[in-house]
Amino acid sequence: MAAAGRAWRLAALLPPWRLRAPCRSLCGAARGAAGGGRLLLGAAFALGGGAGLCLAARQRLREHSAAEQPAGNLQLTLYQYKTCPFCSKVRAFLDYHGLPYEIVEVNPIMRKEIKFSSYRKVPILLADAGSPLQLNDSSVIISAIKTYLISKNSLEEIVSFYPPMKTVTEQGKEVLEYGNKYWLMLDEKETKRVYPVKEVRVEEMQWRKWADDWLVHLISPNVYRTPKEALASFDYIVREGKFGTVEGFFAKYVGAIAMFFISKRLKKRHHLRDDVREDLYEAVDKWVKAIGKNRLFMGGSQPNLADLAVYGVLRVMEGLEAFDDMMVHTKIQPWYQRMEEAIQRAAA
Repeated sequence: MAAAGRAWRLAALLPPWRLRAPCRSLCGAARGAAGGGRLLLGAAFALGGGAGLCLAARQRLREHSAAEQPAGNLQLTLYQYKTCPFCSKVRAFLDYHGLPYEIVEVNPIMRKEIKFSSYRKVPILLADAGSPLQLNDSSVIISAIKTYLISKNSLEEIVSFYPPMKTVTEQGKEVLEYGNKYWLMLDEKETKRVYPVKEVRVEEMQWRKWADDWLVHLISPNVYRTPKEALASFDYIVREGKFGTVEGFFAKYVGAIAMFFISKRLKKRHHLRDDVREDLYEAVDKWVKAIGKNRLFMGGSQPNLADLAVYGVLRVMEGLEAFDDMMVHTKIQPWYQRMEEAIQRAAA
């Protein structure tokens, strides 16, 4: 481990995330490792990859918590790769809101666990609040379930507000996108109760989108930055994912080499610096600066959806050199530790 990593562990006095096995990293990439170049590239994308608002945010959270409905008979099943940042976002949201759910770990190569679905990505959430529904896309899942906890509308009606739309990427690939995915579908009264100041809502949506459009794309280039880091990442992937013996061996060794080279292509595609750590450091310090000195979280005294999204993306690097370096060279540690504690309290 690099000297920076050792310094982080000593300085932090072993906070909660260092006491657990370093899991949660990057399983989707292994699907590519065992499935060829096309899948490797797809996996790489999957892994990435104000003081003036403070009082309003605190008031919003007090009223918001009181307004949320209990989950009641809502039954949830999450289909995931444990180490995927988008799946991590959903787990952070569900855990923080105290929503019980079952997990089905998907084999990233065969994906037999989601053969029922024409949508072939994860996360997928099956939600049953009287009739079963399939929710796709991490941000849609979070927005729809959050709306359900606040609104009086049925989950089925809420999901209809997030229609899938076919779009074409710059590479000419047809993909599904979901409209309105950063919006909570609330009526005027509910909106004013949850977001008494318009800027609070705008800020939350802006940073949720930033986590999806920018932050997640910094993960792969950083965790596969060197051959050593790539091998360490795939070691975690194989240990925490759902692989057969041969699949795991192939993913670990062949995948690490392949993703090391693909990470260089990703660096070029996203216009990152030669030292991709600098982009990571700049991004997380930008996030901390946006929270400011007068708020514990972007949501004020409690995390909001932007906090949960950023935390969910970053925590897939836990146990890796990139995570240790980030903790040493940025100002993210106090916020990150508060997030850990907030989620642990909610789950208790």
